[in-house]
Amino acid sequence: MNDLVQVSTMASEPQQYLTFMLTGEPYAINIQRIKEIIQYGELTEVPRMPAFIRGVINLRGAVVPVIDLSSRFGKAPTVVGRRNCIIIIEVEVGSETQSIGVMVDSVNAVLEIPPTEIEPAPKFGSNIHTDFIAGMGKIDGKFVIILNIQYVLSMDDMAALVAVRSGSVAELLAEVR
Repeated sequence: MNDLVQVSTMASEPQQYLTFMLTGEPYAINIQRIKEIIQYGELTEVPRMPAFIRGVINLRGAVVPVIDLSSRFGKAPTVVGRRNCIIIIEVEVGSETQSIGVMVDSVNAVLEIPPTEIEPAPKFGSNIHTDFIAGMGKIDGKFVIILNIQYVLSMDDMAALVAVRSGSVAELLAEVR
């Protein structure tokens, strides 16, 4: 019974979200999924990957795939500028945790959003896939899309990333170094 009370108390507490810009729109990710934020740098392109996978980086000896969220959402690829960042996030792939870099236009701030200020993801019908939206947070009277980062990549995309990570890690590391 104590566990039930603790869980419901936690669910009503404000959560912290990293807010960032993507194609002029504000988005947010729960900070519990974020490992770090790094400045955009050189990427090594990987052949035969979907267009939204920009390449891989060497992050302290680990090969980390980097996706372009703008391209993933069906918009134009992100134009690289001085404010671009890569947000390193952790997602569950099967029974393991995978680090993935997410390329964004710029990072804004870490904000607390109370659960009372989060609306459910909108339903647009069957033509638009909205699994990647965890909710719509209200900040100063404006909406910010809170991403369910676990679902931003489809299972096929995750499998491709795992193959990149495990299939030729030695080759990619040598190339990235």
